[in-house]
Amino acid sequence: MTTFDDRERAFEAKYARDEEMAFRVTARRNRLLGQWAAAKMALTAEETDAYAKAVVQADFEESGDEDVIRKLLGDLTAAGVEVDDAAVRAAVEEMTVEARRQLMEAQ
Repeated sequence: MTTFDDRERAFEAKYARDEEMAFRVTARRNRLLGQWAAAKMALTAEETDAYAKAVVQADFEESGDEDVIRKLLGDLTAAGVEVDDAAVRAAVEEMTVEARRQLMEAQ
């Protein structure tokens, strides 16, 4: 029975690590998206940092990426930046890959 218990603990530990990594990738991605959008809106360094944090916070409104996409689209449009839904979604995908790469290099 101990072998079964050991396997169960190992699977639980792996699940916990995987979930933590997914959370970290999403948070890093959202920060990168905030920086990307801030550059398009020509924000200062201080404004960029604050905006990136706001994008990370926006992800906690609902599950999935739609809350972040909605925030980015709304803010970019309000700032007069010509951007469409497809461009923001492409940036989400690109920043997801970049965030995963950065976290893998950090380990």
